[in-house]
Amino acid sequence: MDAAIDGNVHVNTDIDTDVDVDVDVIVVGAGPTGLMLGAELALGGVRVQILERRTEAQRQSRALTLHPRSVELMDQRGLVERFLARGRAVPGWHFAGLDTRLDFSALDTRHGYTLFLAQARTEQLLAERAHALDVPIRRGYEVVGLRQDDGSDSGRGSGDGRGGRTDAGRVEVDVRGPGGDLRTVRARYVVGCDGGRSAVRRAAGIEFPGTDETLTGALGDFAVVDPAALDRARAHGVLIAPLEPEPEPEPEDERTDGGPAEGRPGGLTRIVLVDPRRIRTPAAEPLTLEEFRTSLADICGTDCGVAQPRWLSRFGNATRLAARYRAGRVLLAGDAAHIHFPAAGQGLNTGLQDAMNLGWKLAAEINGWAPPGLLDSYHAERHPIGQAVTENTEVQTLLMELTLLPPYQRPAAALRKLLTELLGIEEVNRRLAGRISALDTAYPPTAADADPLVGRRMPDVALTAADSTAGRAHELLPPGRFVLLDLAGDEELRRTVTTGWGPRVTALTVTRHEHRTDLDGVREILIRPDGHIAWATRTPALPARRIERHRALTDWAGRPARR
Repeated sequence: MDAAIDGNVHVNTDIDTDVDVDVDVIVVGAGPTGLMLGAELALGGVRVQILERRTEAQRQSRALTLHPRSVELMDQRGLVERFLARGRAVPGWHFAGLDTRLDFSALDTRHGYTLFLAQARTEQLLAERAHALDVPIRRGYEVVGLRQDDGSDSGRGSGDGRGGRTDAGRVEVDVRGPGGDLRTVRARYVVGCDGGRSAVRRAAGIEFPGTDETLTGALGDFAVVDPAALDRARAHGVLIAPLEPEPEPEPEDERTDGGPAEGRPGGLTRIVLVDPRRIRTPAAEPLTLEEFRTSLADICGTDCGVAQPRWLSRFGNATRLAARYRAGRVLLAGDAAHIHFPAAGQGLNTGLQDAMNLGWKLAAEINGWAPPGLLDSYHAERHPIGQAVTENTEVQTLLMELTLLPPYQRPAAALRKLLTELLGIEEVNRRLAGRISALDTAYPPTAADADPLVGRRMPDVALTAADSTAGRAHELLPPGRFVLLDLAGDEELRRTVTTGWGPRVTALTVTRHEHRTDLDGVREILIRPDGHIAWATRTPALPARRIERHRALTDWAGRPARR
């Protein structure tokens, strides 16, 4: 049964403590990244279990945003309507709180908006997805150590390349269970999705270089605010975000502060601020309602009538990036791999995208068909993304901090004015919006002569394909397989691909698709399970194209089955 949590969202609080002692993959952490990864691995036919230290599901709203690329990922798995039904779409976003907003609606996507959705709700929806795929979520288990065996695993396919599993290599994980007892569980691989203080990362000896906290901000989710004061707060740089409606009003005798019942009815309001007088307060120091009210009054001359807080928290700008996303049979994703100031709300989104990139690759490795180096490409592709996010959040933090420090306020204000004007230039705005939304994510091609499309997201073009009911490209991706689109017509395509790569690749002949200049002349496209383009060709000659196709399928989907 679902239970109301904090008057805000419903989450599943069932606790599953029957831990499996031997599986293919142990995912440590049942936050959004771990839940997404667990589902992706199950989709790939992998025996996976998720271990979570907390005994209950997330209660606080915490992270609030799903950016366009993350919404696309949900679309690619057939989940987007569930998320849209719970969230609120916001077309504009911000960079460092500059006055000119980033225009996501102008980007090349069907989902040109940020979706406001509390993290607790996101976790609930992803947990439902995991349960539907029979992924066990074991709560109350804390990782206290791990050991890898000496079995070689350099990232090369561990099977015969044709889908055969092997049993070589194990990781032993020591966990403390709900009753305090210690036990050891085993897996082929372990993935740490257990946050910035990751026990998995520490146990694997992966370095986490970066900078310590030097600045903190504060946030609160309030059931009661004074709507008339919110515009004044916004004008002073305070972030105001309405959350989803509360399912039931809180009884009078259960209010935390005895405040009046006026305010925005039916929902919570998130308020985020950086108080110049408190920016050096450690994030670990508890935040009180009185302090939050005082900060608001100091910044904008009113406490905005805030009352009945559901969550109060400080957050800091410690910024770190794991030196490696992989150490043998241990991998990292999400906050375990990268932490930063929550500027522009990129953290949760980056973690979801880590999971989408890793899931199918790790499943391929376990199932024995991964081409050489496929699993290592997870670090090669996602580590630069983590670095880019940590760098842009540091830039945003600096732009905000300088305006709070008297020696720099005047030049900082001039700099922010200049950047605000630059964001008014359409191309500049689009470039930065693409970066923050992650829609511009393009992985480097492995071949020097690769088509310009390779590594980019597959555009969600409208299409008609033989023997398919899909009406657009992303509707072809829910099974989590490669999709080969033939735009030129080859009568041997289906037979050739099905015979050699049938369980891994869906081959379709496209009879119609919407016109796009970047698709002019393209004859075939191979789409990865995560929605990025693995290979594309404009070669007109069919014999040469078939040779290219065979090479591309082998390079990405492993060697073909024996005939």
